[in-house]
Amino acid sequence: MLKTEKAMEMTDRKKQILKIVTEGYIQSAEPIGSKTVVERMPGKISSATVRNELADLEEMGYLEQPHTSAGRIPSAKGYRLYVNELMEHKTVTSEEAEKITSALGGRMQQIDQVVARAGQMASTLVGYPAYAVADHKQAVTVRRFELIAVSSDSFIAVVMLSDSRVKSQLMHLQLLVEEEHLRQISHLLNTHFIGISAPEMNGHLMSLSDQVEGQWFLLLNQVVDYAGELLTQAQTQQVFTGGASQILKFPEYRDADKAHELMSFISDSKEDLPVPVGGAPMQILIGPENVNDALKDSSVVIASYDIGENMRGLVGVVGPTRMDYATVAARLSYFAESLSRMFEKPRELPPGEENKK
Repeated sequence: MLKTEKAMEMTDRKKQILKIVTEGYIQSAEPIGSKTVVERMPGKISSATVRNELADLEEMGYLEQPHTSAGRIPSAKGYRLYVNELMEHKTVTSEEAEKITSALGGRMQQIDQVVARAGQMASTLVGYPAYAVADHKQAVTVRRFELIAVSSDSFIAVVMLSDSRVKSQLMHLQLLVEEEHLRQISHLLNTHFIGISAPEMNGHLMSLSDQVEGQWFLLLNQVVDYAGELLTQAQTQQVFTGGASQILKFPEYRDADKAHELMSFISDSKEDLPVPVGGAPMQILIGPENVNDALKDSSVVIASYDIGENMRGLVGVVGPTRMDYATVAARLSYFAESLSRMFEKPRELPPGEENKK
């Protein structure tokens, strides 16, 4: 007999059953049968009714039935509905908040250091492989130059970038340099080379070649070359990963080849990990929603945090589609908020949920 259109609607009861199956499978990694659903459903419901609803959910594409088991597991479509509508949003407990606060305890001044450590810290906090990246909303330029004399034939070039990073390099010369010379070159740099791209810097440098004496032009060229290299590096997105081996503890990756493929992708092809555009504070990509084939059986949860100065940071977590989305989202969200606040007011962290007894 054909099922009626009404019987195949996504009713509240079907959603409740999907929620029970999804959360049961997340906890146990074992397919969930009708008996378990009956035990966990609020109110009284017959096994026959549950079996019919499970069959409907499977036909609608929200559940799958592994051939070796009578129980069901969520499909990617089922996980998506769960995350969008059924998942209960959590906040971190006071113990989890303290753990994150402790991890961020060392005050880090440089953005590079924050991003480099964020991937490993996130992996430790959530128990899954993680990665971190700093994403520039606008092109990075130089905000200011300073040249500091060290000796008669050497100086330190200090370059302050528009993303708040400060870089410096010791430079040696074939001529004797006085502080007054360095002040004049600094003035030229801060007049002609601020707020522009590396190619524009080269154009400005050529336009000054007839106005600056040969030996001082070489000094100017040396500093501009260094600044250009910094701008080029700043536009190259660096991805830092941590905890790739955490994947081995999940039963989905008992197959050595499957585990090796994902671990290799996270470690060796990290530039291909998802870096979504847009300003959403939290994004969840489930299974085939990931463009890269290496992630088609995995889920990725990504949180963004504000670095300031036209920059945002991203922290992502990679795991099986049977991920504990609610817990991961809560911890990752708190971690991202904590990083944002660290750039504004160090050590001021968002409140965690106090234990309720």
